[in-house]
Amino acid sequence: MNFLSPGRLALLILVAALAALYVWVQRRRRHAAVRYSNLALLAEVAPARPGWRRHVPAAAVALALSALVVSIAQPVQQVRVPKEAATIELVLDVSASMDATDVSPTRLQAATSSAKTFVSELPPQVRVGLISFDRIARVITSATVDHQAVIDGIDRLLLGTGTATGDAIYTALDALAAANDTAGASATQKGGSAIVLLSDGVPTVGRPVLGAAQDAAQQGIPISTIAFGTADGTVTVQGRLVSVPADPDTMASIAEITSGKFFKAASSKELRSIYKDIGTRVGYETQQRDASGPILTLAVVALLAAAGLALIWNGRLV
Repeated sequence: MNFLSPGRLALLILVAALAALYVWVQRRRRHAAVRYSNLALLAEVAPARPGWRRHVPAAAVALALSALVVSIAQPVQQVRVPKEAATIELVLDVSASMDATDVSPTRLQAATSSAKTFVSELPPQVRVGLISFDRIARVITSATVDHQAVIDGIDRLLLGTGTATGDAIYTALDALAAANDTAGASATQKGGSAIVLLSDGVPTVGRPVLGAAQDAAQQGIPISTIAFGTADGTVTVQGRLVSVPADPDTMASIAEITSGKFFKAASSKELRSIYKDIGTRVGYETQQRDASGPILTLAVVALLAAAGLALIWNGRLV
């Protein structure tokens, strides 16, 4: 919990001072009663009730004052809320290297399984588009709030040859522009846009990757990247074993240029965790919400309790 006016908490010192003054007055009163009273007579006329009762209303008042001080310091708490009109383009590498089995059962199967979970857990109002790429980039599903349609598109992905990462980014940018034109400027500004890019290898064809990343940065589109796979990945091409190590350097550069977040995943478990993190970043935003309501309620309840107990036990309100 944070406070918008933390300086007002200094008033708690006054509450503590009042509590100390109350204790001092009670001790002085007790000493005076013992000094000037006939103890035998006092025992006969004084009611037999626990002495602690008369202090309970004062303690409740102190609690109420403390709660009031905390409430005027304007307490706020951070609350995660779904973005109202976010648009996310999910870009998946389906090049032949994604058939490597260094991630069980294969890179592609692990990637698609985690991607489907990622889409299904996004807030329902977030629009999601799906783009796949090998030697060319293609829009599988246009941005939509129908997340099941995107999941169905993921199930249809097939392996191809080549890795046109730069073309995939440009295709995602074009798809975002088209989706935002449809949604309108106000919705676009309110929810924001983002690209989530998963790839396992070095770009081999198409337009330059860094140029595409710079264009995305100029448009204010962050790209969260995932370098998927290990350094030991291999695939068989025409009976020959070919090494296909992951390429974290390119993915890291894309994320850095576009102010996105870079991740590395070498297993299905790591990938699921990364997608969960990305989902929180792109599908939700953090807002400050007023937290004084429960504290003010406590203050009122404590004051009512103090008044009620004072009347019942002491026969007076104060």
